[in-house]
Amino acid sequence: MKQKIFTLLIISAIGLLSCKKSKVEPDIKQYDQAQIMNYISVHGITGMKRDKTNGDTTGMYYQIINPGDSVDQGKPLPPMDYPDKIAFVFSLRSFDGKYAQVDTITNHYDGYLGHVTLSKLPIGLQLALRNNLRYRGASMRLLIPSHLAYGINGYGSGSITNTNNRIAGNQCLDYYVHVIGNTSTNNQATYDDLVIRNYMAANTLTGYTKTASGLYYKILTPGTGTVPITATSTNTGYYTGLLLNGNTFDSQTTNIYTFSVTSSLNAGLVPGVAEGLENYATVGTKLSLIMPSALGYGEVGYGSIPPNSCLMFSWQILTVTP
Repeated sequence: MKQKIFTLLIISAIGLLSCKKSKVEPDIKQYDQAQIMNYISVHGITGMKRDKTNGDTTGMYYQIINPGDSVDQGKPLPPMDYPDKIAFVFSLRSFDGKYAQVDTITNHYDGYLGHVTLSKLPIGLQLALRNNLRYRGASMRLLIPSHLAYGINGYGSGSITNTNNRIAGNQCLDYYVHVIGNTSTNNQATYDDLVIRNYMAANTLTGYTKTASGLYYKILTPGTGTVPITATSTNTGYYTGLLLNGNTFDSQTTNIYTFSVTSSLNAGLVPGVAEGLENYATVGTKLSLIMPSALGYGEVGYGSIPPNSCLMFSWQILTVTP
């Protein structure tokens, strides 16, 4: 009996040895490195540097597009660190091409650098902002290995066969990131104005006039009335409010909207709308307004409107009562 058991053990051992692989499988870091090298080669990407912060440990590759501001009015500025509050916009694609988000209105972060991952963004992005991008007003392209992205589980819901629903497991990511500056030469107002001008160029919008506050306005139909909209008038009209990605966040086009401009936001009007209506509208006016975030909902945002969002409004004034 003992001899039979011993014989079975020998056979089992031989079987296990025969099934053993002759090659060593790569670990996840080696797998990610191979994927990144192949991605760079296939897409003809140049100018990438390997992140060697703290001894070449992350496996990320990056390219600084704009170094940002390390000096403001002759004074050196400190690099970004985890206690700092920052705002940035980004776009991303998965290496397999099945997930792409290029809408920088939706892809917008406003908070502490050390809390980036709390917004379900990759740890690799948080590390690169601090270690590689460093200064506000800066931009970079970043290739994040999967183990510093969303790992084996991926991200999102639904099947990966439906584009943009889900990032598959073990997918490396291709990011473009721009950190909004807060210096005299590269601040939020400068960035907003660039966003607005790019938006107008992309959508062939012409005939707008820019005011001292940064508001862009265009009178689509001149008014027929002579009574101006003032802090004491009661007014009615129709309006539509858009984000610059085309999403409508508010609209009153069937029900008549009654408003005043006595208390701006408290009356339901953001400062940019109040400025436009008081200065350029009366009964019968149709008016288009494009405004920087400071004339909208600012750093806080509101409802579905992200922080630091530029806005576009169309207005039609029906009545103005002194």
